[in-house]
Amino acid sequence: MRQNLKKMIGYYKPYRGIFWADMFFAAVSAGIALILPLIVRYVTGTLCYQPKEEILRKMGILTVILAVLLIVDGFSKFFIGNYGHVMGAKMEYDMRKEIFSHMQELPFSFYDDAKVGQLMSRITSDLFDITELLHHGPENMILSLLKICGALIILLNINGYLALAAFAILPVMFVFAFVLNKKMRSAFKRSRARIAGINEQVEDSLSGIRVVKSFANEAIENEKFKQGNDGFLNAKRISYRYMGSFQAGIHFFNTLIQVSVILTGVFLIAMDKVNVSDLVTFLLYINVFTEPIKTLIDFTEQFQNGYTGFERFQEIMDIVPEIQDEKDAVEMRHVKGDIRFDDVSFQYKDGSENVLNHVDLSVAAGTYVALVGTSGAGKTTLCSLIPRFYDVTAGRITIDGMDIRHVTQASLRNNIGMVQQDVYLFAGTIFENIAYGKPGASREDVIAAAKFANAHEFIMAFPDGYDTDIGQRGIKLSGGQKQRLSIARVFLKNPPILIFDEATSALDNESEKVVQDSLEKLAQNRTTFVIAHRLTTIRKAEKILVLTEDGIAESGTHEQLLAQGGIYEKLYHMHE
Repeated sequence: MRQNLKKMIGYYKPYRGIFWADMFFAAVSAGIALILPLIVRYVTGTLCYQPKEEILRKMGILTVILAVLLIVDGFSKFFIGNYGHVMGAKMEYDMRKEIFSHMQELPFSFYDDAKVGQLMSRITSDLFDITELLHHGPENMILSLLKICGALIILLNINGYLALAAFAILPVMFVFAFVLNKKMRSAFKRSRARIAGINEQVEDSLSGIRVVKSFANEAIENEKFKQGNDGFLNAKRISYRYMGSFQAGIHFFNTLIQVSVILTGVFLIAMDKVNVSDLVTFLLYINVFTEPIKTLIDFTEQFQNGYTGFERFQEIMDIVPEIQDEKDAVEMRHVKGDIRFDDVSFQYKDGSENVLNHVDLSVAAGTYVALVGTSGAGKTTLCSLIPRFYDVTAGRITIDGMDIRHVTQASLRNNIGMVQQDVYLFAGTIFENIAYGKPGASREDVIAAAKFANAHEFIMAFPDGYDTDIGQRGIKLSGGQKQRLSIARVFLKNPPILIFDEATSALDNESEKVVQDSLEKLAQNRTTFVIAHRLTTIRKAEKILVLTEDGIAESGTHEQLLAQGGIYEKLYHMHE
């Protein structure tokens, strides 16, 4: 906890000026709250017993003093409410930027297990609670402590007996608060986990809404949501049970303090140990004393939410990316595309067996290579190792003789273009999605890339052409259209190495032919790896590799492999 709190405090560093100004005005506001009851004491205990002329003269002075105090207090509260909140928003901005940037660096293996809804909760609601704590926490603490300490000193100076009557109850109240506070923290942490689970379930359900409706399974989704929502409600019930007990108990102790002071005060008045004005002032200060205690009570809930959120934030930030650039990593420049696998083996971190075993492969620059084999043979895994989405377990991969672990990831991936079966298009326009392949590209370059990908004609058929909004994940486009946009994106990137991951397997025959023509145009004079589902699409490949669980079982051209009468020949005739 100490380490986490130290990290939280570190986010104040860029905003130290605003922070200390915020604390200063919080102290000013607390000081004014302490001064006002003293003025009441002076009026009721001294001024009201003076001659009329003296009262009127001093009332004018008091009016000016009170007006100044009100103006200063008003500005102090404005500064706290405005600039203090802006400081909190800036810290939230910094933390959101930091965690999003960190998530961009995490490898595929992290996202293999992560849930998008859970991650969204970390970036949104968790960060809001953290910055509410970072802004209001110190401010509430300084206000409360100054008021409590100031009121305590003044109360002791007014009358020791009354102070003793008030403070005798405090130790019991603090023990009560400590015990309930610990239980509340645990309960709020469970609530936070539950709401993240709901976010995950909602994201999953809404992303698959077309599947839900096609199977008329709305009732099932509602029931799944109800289970998560019920779990959240139960967790909240426990949290609020503790919080309600906490607040009711503190309110009881606050009232008990006031009752104790009133009864003690009446007794002391009867014994001529205290006067009425002192009792009235004392009761006013009791409110000044107990009000910050209530603030601290509210702060406990805020602290639970904020600190629990920071723990979850830190869980992500503490994940060290498995794949990182070496300190002396170099930039890849003027890449030709000679690729070699030297005795490469690979195993997923949660797997018990190697997916790839002792793979040796040499691909000359500009070669068109096709990978075929049964599902699970490691075709996609082999291709994912080239851009270092995963690192090899053993052996090495080189491009133009350089071990890819010795070059920067950015320069490596800038030289590789990928067209996948499951095309991902971002919400936005057609132009924006193609231009994603080369940020800052001109409209002319985007149009040229679209023409190469056989996409220009269908794009211009839309009323808004390249400015057509394609909806979430390109939902307004057909499968073939989405594929051609993804190909145009790679055309624009113009990399020397290409990877096609079953890019046409989900298309109808007509769309497949158009997309296949686009892919073949794109592959010209580039080192190309094609993961093939339909073997009829790879007959022109210069090298076909047949992968099995034991590695590369066969290698050759289409004609050579058919003549061998082995695995490829059986697979080919199976898919004719």
